[in-house]
Amino acid sequence: MAKLNIVFIASEASPLAKTGGLADVAGSLPHALQHIGHKVTVILPFYRKELEKNGISTKPMHSSIEMWADGIQRQCPLHKASISGLDYILVEQDDLYDRDGIYGPAGGAYEDNLLRFLLFDRVALEAAAQLGKKVDIIHCHDWQTGMIPVLLKTQYQHHSAIASAKTVYTIHNLAYQGNFPPEWIHRLGIPSHHFHPGDFEFHNQINCMKAGIASADAITTVSPSYAEEILTPEYGCELEGFLQLHTGKLSGIVNGLDIADWDPSNDKSLVSNYGAGNTAGKKRCKAALQKEFGLNVSADTPLMVIISRLADQKGIDLLLANAQRWIDRGYQIGVLGSGDPHSEEALHRIADANPTQMFFYRGFNESLARHIYAGGDIFLMPSRFEPCGLGQLMAMRYGTVPVVRATGGLRDTVTDHKQSRGAATGIHFSDATPEAFDEAVEYAISLYGNKTIWARIRSNALKRDSSWEASASDYADLYGDLLS
Repeated sequence: MAKLNIVFIASEASPLAKTGGLADVAGSLPHALQHIGHKVTVILPFYRKELEKNGISTKPMHSSIEMWADGIQRQCPLHKASISGLDYILVEQDDLYDRDGIYGPAGGAYEDNLLRFLLFDRVALEAAAQLGKKVDIIHCHDWQTGMIPVLLKTQYQHHSAIASAKTVYTIHNLAYQGNFPPEWIHRLGIPSHHFHPGDFEFHNQINCMKAGIASADAITTVSPSYAEEILTPEYGCELEGFLQLHTGKLSGIVNGLDIADWDPSNDKSLVSNYGAGNTAGKKRCKAALQKEFGLNVSADTPLMVIISRLADQKGIDLLLANAQRWIDRGYQIGVLGSGDPHSEEALHRIADANPTQMFFYRGFNESLARHIYAGGDIFLMPSRFEPCGLGQLMAMRYGTVPVVRATGGLRDTVTDHKQSRGAATGIHFSDATPEAFDEAVEYAISLYGNKTIWARIRSNALKRDSSWEASASDYADLYGDLLS
């Protein structure tokens, strides 16, 4: 395939700014695409606070794009960052992007988010048109960039460098659709003739996700199973019928990891390194984690861990329903995460009452997350729905065996022991109930008690190829099909 000029436009990308899995994809997939010969540029907002916090240095491009938005003519300076050979262009507008949260304050959303991201979308298209070479593919992500395919086909055809570009729109989580009052249409100059049920109108609201679905040349989700699930009422978030009209351009491509970054054999944050051929270091990591959080240091006691947003989607209520009974059975539990205040309070209460068997760290700390991935025996992921999930990939990469609900990307990436004992990397359960979760955990504990079986499952997990290589090739094939 000929070398393509690809532009990723996203609201976050690791390591510059991150709230979740979108940033991991937008930060690592472009590297994988460049590795197989394509040129990729990533465009995202200039989040001054995030960049400073993450130690990212940028350089002004001495270029500014003038853009009208909501009655104000704005000058939007561009900045550039280069990380491991990948170029990032960042759109500055401090009153919109230099805030304490990327999307809103803790637990909320900024009321002017449509202004923030539609301005960004327009400037990003202008910046893409100034790259000096015709753009082949514009790859957009989630609701924040959902309007780009519409804008490109209606208002940006005068830019010859991007006019013929094909658009790919990736849905990372259908539950977050970007719904806004219709008065923004005229305030922001959105093409009003697309405001109807066959396009981005949704219950008399602007729906940015629908805009991307309707106008993009191809739609992807982050796993094949999730691509099937979102066509059903259970997972379709009221868009299943609309998506069914566009199944001809819908596909699922599973996410990957930057396996050089997530590698227990050379992870400098660990007390001891290890790999598939020598797992002694993992035992030392477990002992260090138990000591770090005041748990009883015991090689034989199963240590179950979870790193998650504390939200209904993640099945945290299933964990809370079982935590005390697992503690009563003598198991240990470690939790890292934040979110729902009631869940946080409940986890604190259980951990405080059982300090030698359970710890709860509120918030997120990447170094601690790595300690948990390395030190745990069993990784819990009882999600009600999970488009792809990265936690289970990281856990397997570190030899921590996942117990997951068989949904979305969890079903696609974790090989269930009951279905394929020789190739198993984890355990599935189907029903989103405390009883089904408990049964799966007890099944995992029974396997943990057999050192030969557990060593094989753990070895399979450590050896699993979670790299972006195969997925990047699938995306490149998709791009090529669109252009042909």
